[in-house]
Amino acid sequence: MERLVRALTADVIDVIYETDYDDNTGRAMLNRFFDWLQFGWGAKAYGDDTSFSHRLLESLNFWTILEGTHLLTLMLFFGSILLVDLRLLGLTFRELPISTVERRLLPGTIVALVVVLATGGLLFFAEPARYWHNLMFRAKLVVLVLAFANIAVLHGLIERNKADWDSAARPPVKARWSGAVSLASWVLVMATGRLIAYNWFECGKAQPDWVNASQDCPNSPKGALSADGKPVVAVRQ
Repeated sequence: MERLVRALTADVIDVIYETDYDDNTGRAMLNRFFDWLQFGWGAKAYGDDTSFSHRLLESLNFWTILEGTHLLTLMLFFGSILLVDLRLLGLTFRELPISTVERRLLPGTIVALVVVLATGGLLFFAEPARYWHNLMFRAKLVVLVLAFANIAVLHGLIERNKADWDSAARPPVKARWSGAVSLASWVLVMATGRLIAYNWFECGKAQPDWVNASQDCPNSPKGALSADGKPVVAVRQ
């Protein structure tokens, strides 16, 4: 642990605020940070040029447990949030107050979400530069922001007067909309997460300009090719 902390604190600030580069915008600093995180951090710690990210990716048993835990807790999370959303839509458990459904399911939902985020963070750490320049990963981040914003609106605004419609078989329109947005956003989170594994839009392949731009491929480790196979020049970082 001491070696891990030493390796991090000694390099990370220099990498992010590298003075040898002309471009120190937020995007450029993120690109350099994720490149360093995947290829540089820990590469000299054991004298074999193997980064901590690569060690995690190559750890057969731990990696299998990590992926399995992520998938299993994701199923638990989505299954419980699905039942809550269907109740908000007035499609299931119509005889039960919404507060009762939430009280019984949300504790498990929260625990599953914490585990999903923790394991998902470790999965990202295994190949941060590749994921950061992945169209589906970036789409997943956008949908995640929407999903969490919807949760905040539901519990912070819509449910302020929940006592007035808690037992209603058909909740008010704003609650039903929130349930629909929640259901759609979490389905999209899982769909985009699954699509990350496919290389349809991988940087380094001939891609339309909008794909290269949306993934910032010119500044990725693999570079970018236009649709006609010509190299796309990276902005100097």
